[in-house]
Amino acid sequence: MSSPSLPPAVPSYRSDLWRLAVGIGVLIFALLGGRPLMNPDEGRYTEIPREMAVTGDYVTPRLNGVKYFEKPPLQYWLSAVTFEVFGVNEFTARFWCGAFAVGGALLTYAAGRALYDRGTGLAAAGVLATSLLYNGLSRVILLDLIVSVLVAAALFAFLAAVRQPAGPKRRWLFWAFYAAMALATLTKGLIGFALPCAVVGLWVLVLNRWSRLRPFHPFSGTLLFLALAAPWHVLAARANDDFLYFYFVHEHYLRFTTAVHERVEPWWYFGPVLLVGLFPWVVFLVQALRHSLRDGWRARSANDVAWFLVLWIGFITLFFSKSQSKLVPYILPVFPAAAVLIGRYLATVGQRPDPRTGRRGLGAAAGLLLAIALAVVVFPVRNDPALAAELRPWRWVLAGWLAAGAGAVAWLTFRQSVRSGLHALGLATAGLLVLSDPVIALADRRSTKPLALQLKAQAAPDDEVFSYRDYFQDLPVYLGRTVSVVGYEGELAFGIHAEPARTAARFIDEAEFLRRWTLPGRRYVVARRRDVAGLLAKPEFPHVVLGEYRGRVLLTNRLR
Repeated sequence: MSSPSLPPAVPSYRSDLWRLAVGIGVLIFALLGGRPLMNPDEGRYTEIPREMAVTGDYVTPRLNGVKYFEKPPLQYWLSAVTFEVFGVNEFTARFWCGAFAVGGALLTYAAGRALYDRGTGLAAAGVLATSLLYNGLSRVILLDLIVSVLVAAALFAFLAAVRQPAGPKRRWLFWAFYAAMALATLTKGLIGFALPCAVVGLWVLVLNRWSRLRPFHPFSGTLLFLALAAPWHVLAARANDDFLYFYFVHEHYLRFTTAVHERVEPWWYFGPVLLVGLFPWVVFLVQALRHSLRDGWRARSANDVAWFLVLWIGFITLFFSKSQSKLVPYILPVFPAAAVLIGRYLATVGQRPDPRTGRRGLGAAAGLLLAIALAVVVFPVRNDPALAAELRPWRWVLAGWLAAGAGAVAWLTFRQSVRSGLHALGLATAGLLVLSDPVIALADRRSTKPLALQLKAQAAPDDEVFSYRDYFQDLPVYLGRTVSVVGYEGELAFGIHAEPARTAARFIDEAEFLRRWTLPGRRYVVARRRDVAGLLAKPEFPHVVLGEYRGRVLLTNRLR
């Protein structure tokens, strides 16, 4: 008599995490150092930690030698330590964004599996890692991805904690909630705890979940939060009399309530950003919401996890929509929650006896891929013939990949299974994300890397270098030194005026620049060609053009 067969063992968390880490890691890290730093953000967020590593001052962030208190220092600290050990280059500069992106996908897997099932976790990790905005920002040095992962860590930890009975496991999960908020606060300021606390409070109030809070360890959790988040703020305030006003009032209150940063957009701005940023999985968003919120408000008690995720998405979207300062990356903290909702739907749709709903979504995705392929070919690159010529081969490669992906998604969906179509959609999207990296490098016309490397090879340590009528953020990074700036303050204005005795000799007007240019000794200037066109036409302005790259020129006042 044969023994009954046992159901196959469900792979462990550890096994899934290793596989996901390798797959997602390859997708994100493969091209991490393959293109120059993008201005202004990547140059800025590389130069600040570079200067920390050089000076050893980890309390007062500086950009091109001046105080820069717009953001807290956690990402600066991580990068500065990395630079001290491995040096400064594009890969080490982007490393922590890539590492947090992989970690965020693994965290989303763990949350999806814990809150629902293994299939949800795997699908959610895949959705997040291949979403256009999340994946794109994983290879760009910004603070938004790191703070988004930490906010997600806090909210997922809270959800896991309230599902546990009183005891050590619940306490540790709540401590993780408080610790993640502290690290998020050290990454991008007060939103690090304001957003998670607001989402939690809204869920408790709307769904009447007061009983789920007991115990939530507020005393020990607050002490942990303060132990992590407070010391730098205290040290920065003690070392800089002007820190408190600029950091808390100018960079938090005024940024949110006024147009002081000149980033005003309409109230509906983040709606299209969210829809485009969730490409290609946005085609399943409505179905995912219907599936997760089935039976509606009446079933809220049994469906409180899904309502938590919806409130998470809704509140953060409305919060930033209300702000007078809007940028595309601000919406990123909602993506882990959206990924879990979509992942839950995708994990079940392929197993239904009637998969027509999944086929409709995949059909829409295939059509979307084909439409983008046509747009890539048809729409011209205007006003830049040189760029158009450089991009032409890549446009055909992208269009071909997208068309092939659309065909594969449609064929596999309707000839084999919804699951096969989903796998094809994920592969097509991953290929698109990889192929887009060199296109972005070609399309970015703001880099000064070739000029900076040429200058670094020629300039002596005591030769003065000027950035003319602008501050090119990547220039000090590639030179490995700060530069003087002519006729420009911009975001450096606070630091320039905070220490006039220290900065007056380096931040100068055009008259002083022209005076120094003719003094004995060799000097260099990097500028946009259009900005120096008038100077180059003057016979009394001695100059030699050493190089030109995408509208920027490198000049010297004399050859050796």
